[in-house]
Amino acid sequence: MSAQAPSAVILIRAERFTPNPATAADNAFQADAPAGQTDDATAAKALAEMDALAAALRAAGVRVHVFDDEDHTRPDSVFPNNWLSTHAGGMVAVYPMYASNRRHERRSDVLELLKSSYRVQTIVDYSGLEPDGIFLEGTGAMVLDHVSRVAYTARSHRADTHVLERFCTDFGYEPMAFEAVDSEGVPVYHTNVIACIGTDVALIALDMIPDLDRRAQVRERLSVNGRTVVDLTEDQIREFAGNAVELCGRTPEGRRRYIMAMSARARASLRPEQVAAIEESCEIVAVDIPTIELAGGSVRCMIAGVHLDRRPAAEPELTEAVEAINEDDPETLDGSDLIRADEEG
Repeated sequence: MSAQAPSAVILIRAERFTPNPATAADNAFQADAPAGQTDDATAAKALAEMDALAAALRAAGVRVHVFDDEDHTRPDSVFPNNWLSTHAGGMVAVYPMYASNRRHERRSDVLELLKSSYRVQTIVDYSGLEPDGIFLEGTGAMVLDHVSRVAYTARSHRADTHVLERFCTDFGYEPMAFEAVDSEGVPVYHTNVIACIGTDVALIALDMIPDLDRRAQVRERLSVNGRTVVDLTEDQIREFAGNAVELCGRTPEGRRRYIMAMSARARASLRPEQVAAIEESCEIVAVDIPTIELAGGSVRCMIAGVHLDRRPAAEPELTEAVEAINEDDPETLDGSDLIRADEEG
């Protein structure tokens, strides 16, 4: 199975979704709800879109964990990839968030689900950096190449390079930071709106990296293992073509099936040759989410991939010594009395 494409995801079903006014200042992709549309109508439309994404991923054979969120003070909780990422080897990261009204999106029940259903060894929590004004918004701020171990990061208020260095040291990635701006010179707020890395294909708006040398280095690093690089235009980025994610599903017969999940708007912006390049390695699964996209993020932002090994369905049988340790009132704390009894007997 590809290290790049997780076979399970976490989605948050945000029942009180609305574009977040606290993030509008530096998110050029954000928009207001249509004039005259009530908050209740916006929330209802968004819920239907979230459910449609979950259904489409399940139909593709992806394991989907959905958590409901009734809290009206968390308008952006539909985007869990900004506070959580998981990694092979049982590693989990929790991130510091830029907007203060997003910081309570972090949920212990999500972490408990991961620990109970998957093999989690270490949780590294960077959220204590928030009082110091240091932020790194997860796999929004970073686009991770899990195969070559590179963390591509567009510098912004939401992607501090100091904590990027710490993350890369802790998790074994090479940091690759760069400036990325639109045609008006506005910095890109999240790297994952301009870049998507799959196993054999990458989508990226290289022209939005103004430093020509750095642009060439990014292209070279992305393609060094034979990966096809699909160049996206800024117009396509504004249609969320870069905000996609590769996942590993299953066919009805149980065979692996690699998909590229994106919005219908993003899919419609792609040229035929770009679609062909993507579909050489994975099938495009597109879902219409226009209401969610008002918040400045698309399908990739909605998905926190689970790159962890599942726990076995049945617990392993305990040895006699371990059973003794688990007893309510063992004669010795470590069960050594039973071991000695066996040896003497």
